[in-house]
Amino acid sequence: MADEKPDKESKTEEASEKKIRDSLDKGQTPFSKETPILFSLLAILFVATFFMPARIAGMAQQLATMMDQSFEYHLSGSGDIYWLIQRVMLVAGTVTLPLFAAVVVAGFSGSAAQNTPRFVGERIKPQLSRISLIAGWGRIFSTKGFVEFLKSVAKLIFASILVALVLHDLVPRMLQGMNSEVGSFLVVIREMLMKMFAAIIFAMVLVATADFFWSRFQWREDLKMTRQEVKDELKQSMGDPIIKARIRSVAYDRARKRMMKAVPTASLVIANPTHLSIALRYDPTRDPAPIVVAKGQDLIALRIRAIAEENGVPVFENVPLARAMYRQVSIDQIIPQEFFKAVAELISILRRRAQRS
Repeated sequence: MADEKPDKESKTEEASEKKIRDSLDKGQTPFSKETPILFSLLAILFVATFFMPARIAGMAQQLATMMDQSFEYHLSGSGDIYWLIQRVMLVAGTVTLPLFAAVVVAGFSGSAAQNTPRFVGERIKPQLSRISLIAGWGRIFSTKGFVEFLKSVAKLIFASILVALVLHDLVPRMLQGMNSEVGSFLVVIREMLMKMFAAIIFAMVLVATADFFWSRFQWREDLKMTRQEVKDELKQSMGDPIIKARIRSVAYDRARKRMMKAVPTASLVIANPTHLSIALRYDPTRDPAPIVVAKGQDLIALRIRAIAEENGVPVFENVPLARAMYRQVSIDQIIPQEFFKAVAELISILRRRAQRS
């Protein structure tokens, strides 16, 4: 049936520039979900390495001061407890707020790095399919949903194996650190956490890179067109050939009618004798040289000659001149210079006839 969607096997042609533009205008862009996550992890690592130590030390100092001055706090009611919680949250916020801001900015940067940000009203337009349980169930259990599930499982397994390889000596070092001082033990924990975080980021770099190229490949595959779609788009861009032919036919008919109306104003007609006809007008008061007002061949040539004879326009049968002139002259244009002498002789003949009469 005509309204059936084409299957993927029939989509063998690469997407045209127009279809790609239409897809981008609708907000249908290739997007890797792993890239923003990678950017966020890198932002966390950067902030944790260069900014967090000093802020954590400051937070620890403030909390220690609060603990030392705890005897000054009188928690006699819920209002005092609420005030204390607010103060602790404010101290903790000075540490977590930069980290949260870095994650947000990195997430937006990861999205903007893949595609130029643009406002697409189609994406925020309410659609029942987005809240439909049937449509949602179909998306979850579709082939694409199954592929996303496999990607998530593979990502988890790969990251787990990589972290396990990096932290293979975690248990011995933790047991060893428990017998050391608190400061040294915290250093050990920090080193292990940084190793684990670096391993996760390394795994995400590989996963995000693969997903970035896969998303673009899949996007191109989804945009592929059938041969019929290519033909239909070409027809739309260039216009329906039948309609274009009809427009050309109408334009040609109108131009021919205008040309026939101009034949009675001609000064002479050069014919061959039935195949070609060229009607020329020469009025010394307004024309710098003879001008072609009509030309045609076969039936049109006969029609030009008939109209000229009906209106008393002289007709000269000159086969070589008619053939040579027909190929080079254009309607409403002055004749080329190489024909000036031949046409001037014909005009002289007309003048002598006029003088004799």
